[in-house]
Amino acid sequence: MTAELASIIDFIRYGASRFSAAGLTFGHSHDNPIDEATHLVLASLHLPPDIPPAYGAGRLTSEERAAVLTLIDRRVNERLPVAYLVGETWFAGLKFKSDRRALVPRSPIAELIESRFAPWLDHRPIERALDLCTGSGCIGIAMAEYNPDWQVDIVDISEEALSLARENIVFQHLEGRVHAIQSDLFAGVEGRHYDLIVSNPPYVTEDEYTALPGEYRHEPKLGLTSGADGLDLCLRMLDEAAEYLTDEGLLIVEVGESEHALAALLPEVPFIWIEFKVGAMGVFALERRDLIEHADAIRAAAAARRAA
Repeated sequence: MTAELASIIDFIRYGASRFSAAGLTFGHSHDNPIDEATHLVLASLHLPPDIPPAYGAGRLTSEERAAVLTLIDRRVNERLPVAYLVGETWFAGLKFKSDRRALVPRSPIAELIESRFAPWLDHRPIERALDLCTGSGCIGIAMAEYNPDWQVDIVDISEEALSLARENIVFQHLEGRVHAIQSDLFAGVEGRHYDLIVSNPPYVTEDEYTALPGEYRHEPKLGLTSGADGLDLCLRMLDEAAEYLTDEGLLIVEVGESEHALAALLPEVPFIWIEFKVGAMGVFALERRDLIEHADAIRAAAAARRAA
């Protein structure tokens, strides 16, 4: 059957058909089988995602055919994310190395980075920024790429994830402005202060994790789960962040579907839930002054969590 496949477009179409027929889950940078097949085929051929359409008629060599068909089979049979199969993915318009050491880069925060956080940072000078729970480093590295005047620290508790993040720092030629630090949240950045702290921490509940499709089982669980309601790390972050923010500092955190649990737990805290092009995505912004004003309620919620 595959002997009739010849061109790049042929293999993209074939891959998309296989993925659809297999009932795969799409949630690692793509939301449909055509985009996922395009990523797999072009990356395996070492071609950029914005290749001119005329190249779609290009024919594959026998070696390329075998390599692409093997990857398509693995995507279907092993449920491996395409980013892990080809070793790369794209985030905020930048290419990143990707493998099982960290989650596949994906976050609506990319949209904020590409817009340079407008209007949240309008007229707000930024010198130092922190990407907390960085994983592959994609958020912090992208922030530095889009903002050449920023110094950015990227932090993660996982040394494996940080080893990948360090490779991505070098890959993007940002060794002078992005610094990777192994740390349990803020423990490794004592005494430092940031104008902006951004985080996409683990926020999947234990029940949600149990129900996740097979694709997510290839990712490190440490990067996904955070307690029964997904808020264990977020509450610690809220309790500690004010100490590491400058006076006019801003905290931006993604909590996904745990948004409703957080709002119910701390109804008096004025979370600003950011709207994206596709609507709300469970990302809030909070000023340092609001963290201080509501510190007692936040601390009580965090302490109750630790005692449970």
